[in-house]
Amino acid sequence: MKRLLLDLEKYNSCKDDKYSCSYPYHPFNSGIGALLEYATFIYICRQCEEAPCVSSCPKEALEKVPAANLKRYNNRCISCKSCMLACPFGTIVPEVVPYLSSRCDLCIGRLNDNEAPACAANCSNGVLSYCEVEESKEKNIYILNDHLAVHCVAWQKPPVAKKI
Repeated sequence: MKRLLLDLEKYNSCKDDKYSCSYPYHPFNSGIGALLEYATFIYICRQCEEAPCVSSCPKEALEKVPAANLKRYNNRCISCKSCMLACPFGTIVPEVVPYLSSRCDLCIGRLNDNEAPACAANCSNGVLSYCEVEESKEKNIYILNDHLAVHCVAWQKPPVAKKI
């Protein structure tokens, strides 16, 4: 099955590129913002026990959830960047929590056979591709859902040392 593959490693090395999007209700969408937030919160977030990013938000726009570690409520977010400043690991960056964001529908139901989403078709730097991909921890490829995969070095919580 073909999936949209977001390569976070390549994205972090070439942030100045623009990404097109064919979503009809958001013609100026970067085509990557919502996907970046989703993947970062699942695979890059350090999953802090006390979550200072969550407690620092004056509008309760962030919440810890089991499936994705963090969830942002866009209608509550005022883009104050408190979460970014509170994150002790620098995981939350301005690109991950834009004030205005539109959801990516992954072009589900809008593609013809052998057609790639506009963001992948027009991506010249390899950040987005549309291809057959399988999950592989050795290759740092993780399946997020039936239509999306991410390539990144996922953060793993180190095991707790046993006291002797």
